[in-house]
Amino acid sequence: MSGPHTGQCLCGQVRLTITAEPLGARICWCRDCQYLASGSPTVNVLFPVEAVHYEGEITTFERVADSGNTVQRGFCKACGSQLFSRPLTGDAPTRIRAGVLHNTALIAPQAIIWADSAPSWASFDPALPRFTKGPDSAPAL
Repeated sequence: MSGPHTGQCLCGQVRLTITAEPLGARICWCRDCQYLASGSPTVNVLFPVEAVHYEGEITTFERVADSGNTVQRGFCKACGSQLFSRPLTGDAPTRIRAGVLHNTALIAPQAIIWADSAPSWASFDPALPRFTKGPDSAPAL
């Protein structure tokens, strides 16, 4: 798993270089992620903010998430690929969308968050811990 790790958007206009190892990975079923992923969850690999470097034009969108944090999301300006999300306050890591990494098997998800927001048809890996909301919330049943 030694870095640097690399990735790109669908059209290749945006390229990522990451100079740190992942801090973790999660599957997120919050409503914002469902909108972003057209009804599915997002799969996110967490990295320190300062370790992620981008080349190319990125469009950002900011919104107050269900967590109460203002979250910035980044997209390729040309093809619209989701690249990242990150809270704008505190020292939370950047959440890189797993699908933009060249090594999509870099790290498997370690938890499912916002499970209570998932639709009734959602399937969950029984081996992963589930949380009702964020990673510090109550376990989901």
